[in-house]
Amino acid sequence: MSIHRHGGLGRHGLLQCRPESGGCPRLGEMKNLFELETVDEVVSRIDKLTPSSQRQWGKMDAAQMMAHCSITLDIASGRLNLPRIFLGRLIAPFFKSIYTNEKPFQKNGPTGKELVVNGQRDFAREREQLTVKIRQFHEGGESRCTRHPHPFFGPLTPQAWSRGMYKHLDHHLRQFGC
Repeated sequence: MSIHRHGGLGRHGLLQCRPESGGCPRLGEMKNLFELETVDEVVSRIDKLTPSSQRQWGKMDAAQMMAHCSITLDIASGRLNLPRIFLGRLIAPFFKSIYTNEKPFQKNGPTGKELVVNGQRDFAREREQLTVKIRQFHEGGESRCTRHPHPFFGPLTPQAWSRGMYKHLDHHLRQFGC
């Protein structure tokens, strides 16, 4: 792809892509779990986890992390509906883009107490459950995505849920070097 400057710089000071050379890549489009290739990528990364995979930040071990991610997929799929938290009602409009933009989540971000997983977990069972839930979310598509608001961010479209779920899984897989 060739890139040129439109009148020096584009209208907003950005580099512009030449349409005649195939256009721009999917800039501004986040991967999401409604795309089969994204699901396959995530599952492949999960398969690289082992019970001894070491976290690079945070407190959970690999099995606890997968249980945590399964809970969040239960929320996105409507199997678990948590109430909105008060703080989210106040400040979520200012932070909602964090959930779906292209930037990875920051390390050591806050976790709602309902999503904290403690205690020993069976690694193989958690991996199987997480993989099944990811595939179920994908296969259900937009029509099976929850219409219940996110506990912090509030109402989301199915596409926003799908991007946020990818971003959350990516965050935790990077946490374990996968």
